[in-house]
Amino acid sequence: MITSNKNFAIETKNLNLWYGTFQALFDVNLQIKEGQITSLIGPSGCGKSTLLRSINRINERLGYVRIDGDIEVFNKNVYDADVALVQLRKQVGMVFQRPNPLPGSIRENVLYGHKLHKPGKITRHQQDEIVEKALSQVLLWDKVKDHLNRPASGLSLEEQQKLCIARLLPVQPKILLMDEPCSALDPAGTAAVEELIWELRGEYTILIVTHNMAQARRASEECIFMLMGEVVEHSLTSELFVTPQSTKTADYIEGRYG
Repeated sequence: MITSNKNFAIETKNLNLWYGTFQALFDVNLQIKEGQITSLIGPSGCGKSTLLRSINRINERLGYVRIDGDIEVFNKNVYDADVALVQLRKQVGMVFQRPNPLPGSIRENVLYGHKLHKPGKITRHQQDEIVEKALSQVLLWDKVKDHLNRPASGLSLEEQQKLCIARLLPVQPKILLMDEPCSALDPAGTAAVEELIWELRGEYTILIVTHNMAQARRASEECIFMLMGEVVEHSLTSELFVTPQSTKTADYIEGRYG
């Protein structure tokens, strides 16, 4: 469905969104570059997660969402009539605040997405290759390779979050949406997941929501500041934190509100 022919993975054009009668997003215009890490920052309730969940239409599960404007993934409007949600969510994967491993073994978790999106017989050897590649990509293979049949719930929170990312990779998404993926982790776990995110850049376009401004500085190449449903500023992370163009951005990163 989606083929890339320019260097923007995601574009929003005059995007407005309502939950019932409440308007959560106002004329959002963004261009997210392909293959890089972009962070979304701003105070709670500013629309970060709403915007993130609009890109793969997962917020439609609420049942009372109305959208005006366009959201394009590699030039294709995700609200076009010929867009299948299963295919969209295959190409635009989602990682949530708390790890959500499936019941079952580490191995079964990794293979779940492949079995769901690519049904058909594959050999045990092919399955082994899929599992090893995905777990290696998330820097988890050496830790769990001798324990693949153990329950995924027995992993640490950091390892569970890595596993949840690994679960997405066999279906070959192009975009990874991450909604505060480190909020449930301790500092060591946060550092490990940030290292993983940095390793995945280039091969994947990553859009990450975070309340942790130090994390945004460390782990993203561009940064977007949102306030009350609007995009206030979007620039290189190094520039936004050092020489913000908006006084609202400066006030936020200096802790004057939020």
